Amino acid sequence: MLISRTLIDATTASRLPAHDVLFVDTRFDLTQPGGRDPGKGDQDYALSHIRGAVRADLDRDLADMATPSNGRGRHPLPDAASFSAWLARAGWRPDLQVVAYDAAGGSLAAARFWWLARLAGLDNVAVLDGGWPAWIAAGLPVDNAVPVREATAVHVAFDAAGTVSADELAEGVGAGRLVLLDARAAPRFRGEVEPLDPVAGHVPGARNRPFSDNLEADGTFRPAEALKQAFRSLIGPHDPADVVHMCGSGVTACHNLLAMEYAGLCGSRLYAPSWSGWVSDASRGVATGDS
Repeated sequence: MLISRTLIDATTASRLPAHDVLFVDTRFDLTQPGGRDPGKGDQDYALSHIRGAVRADLDRDLADMATPSNGRGRHPLPDAASFSAWLARAGWRPDLQVVAYDAAGGSLAAARFWWLARLAGLDNVAVLDGGWPAWIAAGLPVDNAVPVREATAVHVAFDAAGTVSADELAEGVGAGRLVLLDARAAPRFRGEVEPLDPVAGHVPGARNRPFSDNLEADGTFRPAEALKQAFRSLIGPHDPADVVHMCGSGVTACHNLLAMEYAGLCGSRLYAPSWSGWVSDASRGVATGDS
């Protein structure tokens, strides 16, 4: 069976045997008129989803929203036990090809799911290129049935080496050893607007790489070689392992991490609390403008 570890196109994914694939619907909406609508993803799933897909909600399954943040950002990482429990309920097995999708080209929860899975040591996990819109445009099968899957015994551990702390980040960027890429839109990076967090701006020394730059107009990823050139122009001679990603709450940053992996630039890491965690400590530096 074909194994995909970064991206998979809709046609290829649709041809995978049903017993060999686990589709994960991670649709989540942060952009409804009037603000955040955390229930819309569940509503969309109930109406229609890829046939056989299970549901993973950003707030409920891919973040720990129940525990006080304590500097961990607006979408704190879940612990490995919680993620293991989700995998067990979903009937995950090591031989399955997992395909995560959202409605935003993977820029919201699908890339977050992919990154958590990789952090947990899962190998055969990919994001559906173009997401739900690409599947619908191709006229592929959907339904509204909630699949009944046999639970499995799963116990995974997160690799601590995949993340960096605020202190490690500040020291590494200050010394020029680490390159920090911020996935937020340029106006937020520059500090011109800040709709979500109490302080506007960015971490001193960070470089801006809006996650939307990874996508074509149709919501699919740009070619791997084009992404490689774009990221190389940002990180220069640094090894990909010297790159750290962030955004507002640690979600869309995973899109840049996925894009780098797809481009063959493997080994970068995540500052999971991101800007919302960084500004929780008033003693940390804040920069504005383009640099």
